[in-house]
Amino acid sequence: MDSALILKPKITVILPTYNCELYVKSAVESILNQSFTDFEFLIIDDASTDGTIQILKNFNDQRIQLIEKPFNTGYTESLNLGLKFAKGEYIARMDGDDISLPDRFAKQIAYLEAHPEVVLCATAYKFIGREPFFDFPENHDAIKVSFLKGNCICHPSVMLRKCLLDAHGITYDTSKEPAEDYDLWIRLLSIGKLYILPEILLEYRVYSNQVSTERFIEQKQIDIALRFRLLEQLEFKFNIEEYNFFEKYFLNIDCINFNELALFKKIKNKLKKSNNAGFFEAKHFENYLSDLESSVLRRYFKNYFRFSPFLYLDYLIAKCKWNLGLSFNDEFKLLIKCFLFRKNS
Repeated sequence: MDSALILKPKITVILPTYNCELYVKSAVESILNQSFTDFEFLIIDDASTDGTIQILKNFNDQRIQLIEKPFNTGYTESLNLGLKFAKGEYIARMDGDDISLPDRFAKQIAYLEAHPEVVLCATAYKFIGREPFFDFPENHDAIKVSFLKGNCICHPSVMLRKCLLDAHGITYDTSKEPAEDYDLWIRLLSIGKLYILPEILLEYRVYSNQVSTERFIEQKQIDIALRFRLLEQLEFKFNIEEYNFFEKYFLNIDCINFNELALFKKIKNKLKKSNNAGFFEAKHFENYLSDLESSVLRRYFKNYFRFSPFLYLDYLIAKCKWNLGLSFNDEFKLLIKCFLFRKNS
């Protein structure tokens, strides 16, 4: 047996596949072409019925270990199987339809080696075929607060410390699929810091029949439950009325009425006081609450087909009575729309 296969690799790359014959060749090649080469490459196929397996078998690289599951048991089961067999010091994630840029592993390893307190290092990314954008929280405190808005970490971009996963018995929770990654990141908050390298090192593919698109409603429900789990870390107990309001807001399916503006103001004040222990960094949390207030007000305005001076009067009442307000620019735009009787978009 080749001695290189006996030695413990620095990284285990885990790539689950299922019917991705159109893109898997490019995805695998992007890993094999990494400038950092000390890794084993576990590819777990979930009983593909297209040409994925044949494409994978055409690769001739001793770092690849192809595991063919006899039955389709799901994406999260494949991830946990990869964790079970992984021998690397670090776990690098990858999907069968994305592209890792050549220096991705080298830069993630360099950061993790220099920052032992960090348990997860992700990267910025761009959508394939679209212009890049930069709207990523970078440090741990910013990421933690950003989780209150949803999952801000791109799953196939992450690298994790396997020793900490093993020490805490952490694997993916199959009941949280298709939000299994978001659930894992939140659990990792208690054992180490999270970081996103502010450099695009992954190209992410989006298309209409992705699992996350097909199961959007289920993903949304799990997403909301995870946000509530985060808020429960504060010294805050939701009553039924408060819980229902936040659930309604997170679902983004119903408009907000005038009386609920007063309820939101009470919730906002309670949340601010509930962070006295500093679970969220104070400035980041204050910014989140300000953004939340603006969002709630904008949702209220969507009740109306047409803006009018009466709507602006409602806004002034809310501003004076409950100290709710928009930014200067948004308030000025609202004023103009209301006095021009503009239609709501």
